[in-house]
Amino acid sequence: MRTTVSSPIGVHRVLEPAGTLPQAARVVDPSPELWPDEVRVDVEVLNLDAASFRQLTEKHGGDGAAVRAEVLGIVAERGKMQNPVTGSGGMLVGTVAEVGPESPLGLAVGDRVATLVSLSLTPLVLTDGLERWDGRSERVPAAGTAVLFGRSIAARLPEDLPAELSLMVMDVCGAPALVSRVVREHAAAGRPPVVAVLGGAGKSGSLSLAAAAEAGAGTRIAVVPTEAEAGLLRGTGLAEEVVVADARSPLGLSDAVRAAGGPADVTVVCVDVPGCEQPAVLATAQGGTVVYFSMATSFSAAALGAEGLAADVRMLVGNGYVPGHADLALSLLRRTPAVRALFEARLAEG
Repeated sequence: MRTTVSSPIGVHRVLEPAGTLPQAARVVDPSPELWPDEVRVDVEVLNLDAASFRQLTEKHGGDGAAVRAEVLGIVAERGKMQNPVTGSGGMLVGTVAEVGPESPLGLAVGDRVATLVSLSLTPLVLTDGLERWDGRSERVPAAGTAVLFGRSIAARLPEDLPAELSLMVMDVCGAPALVSRVVREHAAAGRPPVVAVLGGAGKSGSLSLAAAAEAGAGTRIAVVPTEAEAGLLRGTGLAEEVVVADARSPLGLSDAVRAAGGPADVTVVCVDVPGCEQPAVLATAQGGTVVYFSMATSFSAAALGAEGLAADVRMLVGNGYVPGHADLALSLLRRTPAVRALFEARLAEG
C-alpha cells in the first residue's frame, strides 16, 4: 500500500522490506503514476553495468535468450533492474514524459536524458519484452517507463554526440571525476604522482587515464590483461607505460607496476572481476590512495587485506557521483581523440 507522503529519496516507493531505502529494498513500486516531486521517463535504452552483465552471461554460458529472460524476470519481480548477485544495475536513456509539479530536477517534457543514478534503485517497468535485445550486449534497446525521485540525478543528452556514445560515457562518469580530484590532491603535496589504472583500456579506465593527465599526474601506468588490449593503448599517449598483468595476482601485479615506474601513488581499479582488492593495495606506495571503481569489489577483502599487509593506504569507494562528473567526462571525450576512438570502437562492436 502506498504511503501518503512522498520522499525525495524514494522511500515512499519501497514495498519490501519496509523502512529501507530504494537501493537496499528487494521490491519497489514501479507504477508510472507520479508523486508531486517525481519525473516519469519513457525508456529507450538500458545500459547494464559491466559486473552485472558479466555475472549474468557467465551464469547462462553466453545464452543471450536466457540472459534476456532473467533480466525481464528481475525487473518484473523487483520493480527495478538490480542483479541479485552483484547488487548493481546500470543506467538508462529516455525521454521525459511527465514532470511532477514539485520536481526540483529542472527537467521538461521532451528532454532526452541519461539517468545518473543506478537502475538498482530506479522504479522500472518494461513493456516490450526486450524483443530488440539479443542478450549479448550491455546496451539494451527497451521500451517502458522509469521514475526519478526528487534527489535523483539526470543529465540532458548533448546535441553534438550520438546518444549511445553519451550513454556509455555517462555510465562511468564518476570514475574520471574522482580520479581527477585524488590526483590533484597528491600533486598538491609536492610532486606529480605515479598513477596506475587497472583495466586501462576499458571505458572507466581510459577516461581515468585522461583525467589523471589533466590533473597533473606524472607517470601513468595502464594495466591490461591481454596483449590485444595493450595494443589498443600503445601509441595513443594515454599512458607512458602499458603493461600486461593479471590484476588478481598480488605479486605479479606488484612486480609489473614496479617495473613500469611504480609503486603507484594512486591506483585505480576499473576491472569488473573479483579478486583485485589486495593486489591493488600491494601495488600502491605507503601513503598512497587506492580507488575502487568496480562493483565486483569486496570491500571487506580490501580493508582486511590492507590491514594484513600493514599497508598505510587510503582506500576510496568510487560511488559514481562527484559534482560535475558528467560534464567532465564528456569534455574529456571531446578533448581526447584516443579516448573517443576507444569508445566508438566499443560502440561499433556492440
